[in-house]
Amino acid sequence: MGELSFGNQDTLFMKALITGITGQDGSYLADFLLSRGYEVYGMVRRSSTETFERIAHIKDRLILKQADLLDQLSLTVLMEEVQPDEIYNLAAMSFVPTSWTQPMLTGEFTAIGVTRMLEAMRQVCPQAKFYQASSSEMFGKVREVPQNELTPFHPRSPYGVAKAYGHYITVNYRESYHLFAVAGILFNHESPRRGKEFVTRKISDGVARIKQGLDRELRMGNLDAKRDWGFAGDYVKAMWMMLQQDQPDDYVIATGQAHSVRDFLERAFSHVGLDWKKFVVKDSQFMRPAEVDKLLGDSSKARQILGWKPKVDFDNLVTMMVDNDLAKYSATAQAGTKAQRGKGTEK
Repeated sequence: MGELSFGNQDTLFMKALITGITGQDGSYLADFLLSRGYEVYGMVRRSSTETFERIAHIKDRLILKQADLLDQLSLTVLMEEVQPDEIYNLAAMSFVPTSWTQPMLTGEFTAIGVTRMLEAMRQVCPQAKFYQASSSEMFGKVREVPQNELTPFHPRSPYGVAKAYGHYITVNYRESYHLFAVAGILFNHESPRRGKEFVTRKISDGVARIKQGLDRELRMGNLDAKRDWGFAGDYVKAMWMMLQQDQPDDYVIATGQAHSVRDFLERAFSHVGLDWKKFVVKDSQFMRPAEVDKLLGDSSKARQILGWKPKVDFDNLVTMMVDNDLAKYSATAQAGTKAQRGKGTEK
């Protein structure tokens, strides 16, 4: 579930460098670029906790290189070794709640890290094309609904503030040094590859556990927050499309439909025949210090200029994620049953 099939495409003999390749977006983007015939390089940090689960199915087709957004020299060396045609900067401290407990580190990775990437590109391969992963969290306490490329930013978390810096430094390098540098302001995009700390995956995983009898409740924070949720597999194609244009520009990528956390819960539980109200417990520890109440994107510019539009709607996204987690727990349960039977037959 949630895997992409892009079909065979003409080989382009292009080299792409993806930071954050082990994350949700990085893995889907790698899938897409490989289907287009790209030679795909992934930047990974030297870490004992690095996980390659999301790219395990394509790892033998990728070229992984060690470098770090906190280390300027490593990025310069990386650019010299790869000489990429396209650079996708997806790496960041991406979990909003963590940005309050680690605000300094969030700034180093998510803000200053973008400057380091752009500076390395400017010095080594200024002819390359650069994509910066901006975020709808930059809008925060929104000034208008829906939000488009001209809506003022009012971020409500250290993550949102850092993303706003990363966005504007990308624009600044484009205008100052005439680099092909673009920013995609992506609204929330989810998938079965989403980390369990994110609310959508927390819900789909929790529903699957409850359905399988592995849990009895799901503890949640604000149920009224509304988000414009799309499928990550659709959104990574928009990233690529931005770099295929004649002129660099910034684009909002969104579905144009907002749903509350409560809507997501109701849809996920009803998919497995359960009433969410019997299992969900509100817990203040999951409330944000400053909440972003409603994010709703206007992607008409991307639809008109790029020709992009989402293929997976809200209902299909929710069921895709729940079904994927159900399958995982079902397989685990079956394996456990087989093991127990095996022990029973031992003499």
